[in-house]
Amino acid sequence: MHDLRAIRDDPAAFDRGLAARGLPVRADEILLLDRAWREIETQLQEAQAMGNRLAREIGIAKKAGGDTDELMRRSAHYKAAETDMARIAAEARKKIDELLASLPNLPTEDVPEGLDETANVVMRTVGRPPHFNFEPKPHDALGEALGMMDFARAAKLSGARFVVLKSTLARLERAIAQFMLDRHTSEWGGYTEVAPPFLVREETAYGTGNLPKSAEDMFQTTNGMWLIPTAEMPLTNLVAGDILDEKDLPLRFTAWTPCFRSEAGAAGRDTRGMIRVHQFPKVELVSITRPEDSAGEHERMTERAEKILQDLGLAYRVMLLSSGDMGFSAQKTYDLEVWLPGQNAYREISSCSNCGAFQARRMNARYRPAGEKGTRPVHTLNGSALAVGRTMVAILENYQRHDGTVTIPPALQPYMAGQEVIEPHG
Repeated sequence: MHDLRAIRDDPAAFDRGLAARGLPVRADEILLLDRAWREIETQLQEAQAMGNRLAREIGIAKKAGGDTDELMRRSAHYKAAETDMARIAAEARKKIDELLASLPNLPTEDVPEGLDETANVVMRTVGRPPHFNFEPKPHDALGEALGMMDFARAAKLSGARFVVLKSTLARLERAIAQFMLDRHTSEWGGYTEVAPPFLVREETAYGTGNLPKSAEDMFQTTNGMWLIPTAEMPLTNLVAGDILDEKDLPLRFTAWTPCFRSEAGAAGRDTRGMIRVHQFPKVELVSITRPEDSAGEHERMTERAEKILQDLGLAYRVMLLSSGDMGFSAQKTYDLEVWLPGQNAYREISSCSNCGAFQARRMNARYRPAGEKGTRPVHTLNGSALAVGRTMVAILENYQRHDGTVTIPPALQPYMAGQEVIEPHG
């Protein structure tokens, strides 16, 4: 949510931010509604003051045994006016809030301006893609040849964009997640592991900015609950409505959860394999910080996600997303893109975003600075570290061998009971 006072103070900066997002300017429209709302609020306060004064006069008149008919008539008039103005003021404020809730976060000044991914900037490239003396296969061909990745039976069970993993690949998926959680919850990572619900209420989805903007990309149950598209949603909302002590910040949470996405906006994209499916596991990182610490926390979080890729020996690059390619709630985002030999391309495996105070205002999450009476919104950050399915895809494609077997990265072998190679099932 945007700060209405900030828009009043600098409407031009607000419009510049929207323009960078590829959206029409809206400050004048918002301020027009704001002025109307404040005028109604002023009238409401005047009506309330008059009603209170008349109530006192009625009390005095009754004690004195005087006639109160005219005072009672005037009091009823002001009470009716007060009720009407309270309703009009609430409707006016609701209209402002709905408009503000529909607008994305504004990019920070160091975000490259552009309408799509073509304006993204490569920050660094780490590692070298492997060299093969044979034609590398895509992960779905490898998985099916191993007898451990079954899209046909998944389609029979659930339809398109699902997969059934078996045997070693089922265990590998679990091992990847456990490896990531162990790294993030160690002293080096500093994150507290959480096992959150996978179904959330509407206000929870609203708090992170997923509703109303991304309703079509989510699954809703018949009783109005929402399946989480990422653990960011429940983890960030752990502080919804709270006033935190400054000394307790930052808070850092991590969770391994299934994620559910309808992929409504991705029709025709990545229809084969595990790159874009409706259900997938992911390890998520969330941080709650003071405003002055969030930029540094963003770099720290991205570094933690990168370290997972480094430990697995996977080549990747870090992209700074343009203003038009960021998610709705982000003010700055780094994407990690891992090299996939089967596609001969880098593909996203993580997004790490600083959301500033945008989500905190929607959730009413605040902290009390030491020595101050008032409160301020916290800053929230989130990052994939990493998408487990896409990590498996990268391992299969980068560690494949000419005979169709796959080497298990050394960092994962302790989680696989010492197994070094994935061979055909059965």
